[in-house]
Amino acid sequence: MLRVGVMVSGGGTNLQAILDAVEEGRITNVEIEVVISNNPGAYALERAKNHGIEAVCMSPKDYETRDDFNRAFLEKVDEYHLDLIVLAGFLVKIPEAMVEKYEHRIINIHPSLIPSFCGVGYYGLKVHEAALARGVKVTGATVHYVDGGMDTGPIILQKAVEVQENDTPELLQRRVMEQAEWVILPKAIDMIANGMV
Repeated sequence: MLRVGVMVSGGGTNLQAILDAVEEGRITNVEIEVVISNNPGAYALERAKNHGIEAVCMSPKDYETRDDFNRAFLEKVDEYHLDLIVLAGFLVKIPEAMVEKYEHRIINIHPSLIPSFCGVGYYGLKVHEAALARGVKVTGATVHYVDGGMDTGPIILQKAVEVQENDTPELLQRRVMEQAEWVILPKAIDMIANGMV
């Protein structure tokens, strides 16, 4: 059984896609041990509790320095002996020490086809605003391993989504989530759990 921790900052729609996939048997050999959020108001924490999963809030704001937070965060994560950490819309930079310790065991979902519209400053709606401003005809989502850079780790899966004529950033974001993110993130977890990556 792969011990998985999911980290989320907001509503947790990707978390829900993972939970649904586990329940429906599309993800096998996985136990979701914990959901961690930096945001006490994140609905993702409720989703976790509703599924009997431990929900933890740890915010950098609660610590005097970023180093203090990074240390406490890594200690908390270590408590769960995780085989895989899934960043599902987690808007906190992962401490370098954690990236090193959990090398090749942290994955992230990004709402574009990397290397387009990724890196510093590209998150949430900003990604879709940039894609529309550039006039791309195809966008999508990418699941990749986390390394020391920002959205630079090895790619596991990508899925393309068509941009439509009258798209707004919000419409495009929704379509990318429904057609790409919620499909490839559970699939990547299942592949890792079953030795296919």
